[in-house]
Amino acid sequence: MIGLFKWVIVLLLGGTMAVGCASVGGASPSGASSRQKAPSVSPMARRTTSGTSPGRGATASPRASADPGSPAKPLAGKVVGIDPGHNGLNYTDPAFLDQQIWNGREMENCNTTGTQTASGYTEAQFNWNVAVYLTSYLRSQGAKVVLTRHNNHGIGPCVNTRSYVLNRAHANVAIDIHADGGPSWGRGFTVLEPVADATNHKVIASSLRFGSYVHAAFIADTPLRPANYYGHDGYIARNDLAGLNLATEPKVLIECGNMPNAQDAALLTSAKVQQEIARALDDAIIRFLTGHWPRSQ
Repeated sequence: MIGLFKWVIVLLLGGTMAVGCASVGGASPSGASSRQKAPSVSPMARRTTSGTSPGRGATASPRASADPGSPAKPLAGKVVGIDPGHNGLNYTDPAFLDQQIWNGREMENCNTTGTQTASGYTEAQFNWNVAVYLTSYLRSQGAKVVLTRHNNHGIGPCVNTRSYVLNRAHANVAIDIHADGGPSWGRGFTVLEPVADATNHKVIASSLRFGSYVHAAFIADTPLRPANYYGHDGYIARNDLAGLNLATEPKVLIECGNMPNAQDAALLTSAKVQQEIARALDDAIIRFLTGHWPRSQ
């Protein structure tokens, strides 16, 4: 969750700071409520769409209208950045988190601990699990994947450093993965969009287009729906986040659901839903980088 500073006590061992380009190799995410093989295609019902860019609130169907001539590895030669928000041992070093960094407009904390469900399942773990699934999908399609942290048992890096890592990698597109810590009655996902400033002004239009694909893919591929407590119809513009302000590649942040809500928590802690979320992000990335939704498999 963005902006929440809440101490989370989790039972994780070890910890090192992860800074720079990271690789998860063949690692599997841990901490999920069940473990299943990542599905080759989302089980959610598919809807048809044209080849044009889906607008806000669109329920375009990833995969259903793909170009039949699409290559087997549609992302070959592409670089995709993934920023799994927070880190599993952030709570152990408040002095590190309290460092002030420049976010492109103002000073903000280096990082935060993130939120958690009522049962103590942490946002940091959720973010990491989805990132691992998404990395696997992207690499199988030929993409080079750059992550901002290596694992979920480290500290940091700061939010500005995360942007610089992806900028230096010359990512073609990037996604910040989070879950929210809103009111317990609120449900749903929100796409956080950048606002133009001195650094990101050249990628605003492309970021908004990418965000519309993420929104459409979440509706088509996951059980989550646009948030009923935050933003409008699953979107909100934010100009106070280093991850968006400092980006030089098309980028949005996705709050995948609201962890304090019991129904959203049940979804977000499910390995099956985490895989569906990763597949939705994968679909949106393919749509953005190739101009077509991936074909059904």
